[in-house]
Parts: sequence; C-alpha cells; structure tokens
Amino acid sequence: MKTPTARLVAMLVFGCLIPVVAAGQDATAPRTAWGAPDLGGVWDFRTITPLERPAALKDKAVLTAEEAAAFTQQSLEGRNADRRDGGARRDIERAYNDFWWDRGTAVIETRRTSLVVNPPDGRIPPLTDAAAERAAERLRVNQRPTEDPEDRPLGERCITGFNSGPPMLPAAYNMNVQIFQTADHVVLLNEMVHNARIIPLDGSTHGTIPQWTGVSRGHWEGDTLVVETKNFLRETSFRNSSKNLHLIERIQRLSEGALLYTFTVTDPTTWTQSWTVELPMRLSDLPIFEYACHEGNYGMDGTLSGARVIERKSGE
Repeated sequence: MKTPTARLVAMLVFGCLIPVVAAGQDATAPRTAWGAPDLGGVWDFRTITPLERPAALKDKAVLTAEEAAAFTQQSLEGRNADRRDGGARRDIERAYNDFWWDRGTAVIETRRTSLVVNPPDGRIPPLTDAAAERAAERLRVNQRPTEDPEDRPLGERCITGFNSGPPMLPAAYNMNVQIFQTADHVVLLNEMVHNARIIPLDGSTHGTIPQWTGVSRGHWEGDTLVVETKNFLRETSFRNSSKNLHLIERIQRLSEGALLYTFTVTDPTTWTQSWTVELPMRLSDLPIFEYACHEGNYGMDGTLSGARVIERKSGE
C-alpha cells in the first residue's frame, strides 16, 4: 500500500518543485500525430500547498517568496512523522516513519495560499444541512463495531478513494497519474488504487447506470480537454458528496513539462455553491508502480473479528 522505495529515493534526488507555466502564457506544447494536444505521460501532482486557505492567511491569496519559504519550513517540520513529541497517541496517529510519506516539499510556483481558486476566499463552501447529517451518520457507522464489510469506507476496502478521485487531489503518497490517449479516447490511470478511467470522446451519452467513479465523457474545447462526470453511485463520497455530484475537469498541456488540471464540483445537496480547484502537475520520468492494496492486507479480517468479540462480550 506504500510507495516503493525506488520511487521515494528518486523523488528525494529529483526534488519536488512543480514548474508551472502561467495560464495564457505562450508555450510550445507537444501534439499527437492527429493534431490534438499531447497529454500523454506520467504526471506528478505533489505539493504542500493546502487545499483550503489556512485561517491564519484569511485575507492573503498569494505568498511572497519569503513567506512561502517560511510556510514550507513550518509545514515540513509539522508533518515530520519521525517526531516523538505529543505523547503515545500522537505518535501512533503519525503512522509510518517519515520516509514513507511523500506529500512533496514545495508550494506551487504561483505561491497561492490554496488550491481552491473559487470561491475567492480559497475555502470550500459550507455543507448543506442534509450533507452534515450524512457526514454525521457516516461517522457513526465508522465508529461502531463493524457489522459487515460494506460498513467500511471505500478506501479501506481498496475500491477507490484517496488522491485518485475523481476528482484528483494531493494526499499522502502515490500522487501520480498516467494519461494515455487515442483520437477517440483518453485514459486516466491513477497510481493510487490503480484506478483507470476510460473516457470516450465520441459524443456518447452518460447513460443511466451509476458507477463507483461515475461515468465520464470528454470533448475538446480548443486545446483543453474537458471531462464531464456524473452518475456516481450512492455509496461514493467525495468530501461528503452525494449521488448528485456533477464534476467538470479541464486538462491543459502548458509546456513540455507542465500540465494544468482544473476541476469544478457541483452538488446542491452537499454544498451551498459550486467550487473550483487548480492543481499544476509536472512530467515525471518515473513509471507508475503497482498499487497492491489487498496484498497481505489483513485489516478487514481484523476489523470484523474484533467486532464479533465486542458483540460476544456485550452479550455476556
């Protein structure tokens, strides 16, 4: 379930700065044999820029170079999993040694204080009352003794989740996506959970059958690939979203080594308004590694066995 040592060592050598070409800047980006922008390759989207603007930076959309350096140092020190302060519980919560985490070591080059670009305050809009109730119920189920495997979150069941989305967002490690394309299809293969989305570009409908990662259809708007995804399964939850989640992703090759990934999520039953993220990615010269989530994974067996012990004791 962890990033292979080879990838981690290489990333430590090559560093984590994400080169970004500003939107609208002229750049000679590669194209396919049939004339479309070439999105192919393995793309790395690690960054320590937070998804939401920190409360301490409430009125600051962009950091100065000096502020970015200070923020980076503070973030790296705070996330160091080899620290032993905070007592035994905090030590357990840090999980792996710091070597195994791979969140990146740099903010995005624009020095924005959040990946969220809309709303302008850099914050995810509030949950609706219905979404707050769903979140509370999900927490209740996750914390009580597990009745069956379906009780557990999708990520724990190795079905989907973490940084693979959709939509994609930085997380703990394995923050890589490989893009393949033909004239009429694009494939997004995430290293995390080895999830592959096959996206037709033929103008076909989304149909009516829901899927774990929704149903995606794509088209070109100029040199930008636009992917629309809907028909999510009821059980799928992106930050407390519902089956009504409507996702628009935009992928633009900015230069030889830079790609810009933008997404907008809309779900009136979850958030009070739509919100948008911009996430730069950089071309990697490393391959995608297998994510064997179930290999040697005894977590589910332990969870279910422990729940049965609790039930027997409560019945005594």
